[in-house]
Amino acid sequence: MAGAVQTMVREVMDIRQASEYLGISGDTLYRYASEGFIPAFKLGNRWRFKRSLLDAWMVEKSGVKVAAPVVVEEKQKKPAGRAR
Repeated sequence: MAGAVQTMVREVMDIRQASEYLGISGDTLYRYASEGFIPAFKLGNRWRFKRSLLDAWMVEKSGVKVAAPVVVEEKQKKPAGRAR
């Protein structure tokens, strides 16, 4: 059970965890954080990354607009024709 808990991705990640999550190198992520390009904060002298902020940042940078949910109205049945 302890192994299953440790494999879950945490809300707050360090450089290594966040770089794996984003699929980029740790050096690149460190540079992005230092330049303020990516949402991050320092805890002591270590960079930390909040998963929800990274997700929101990725959505914003991807340029994908979230569409409003489509509402489908139920069609009314047509009146039955006369039998021939």
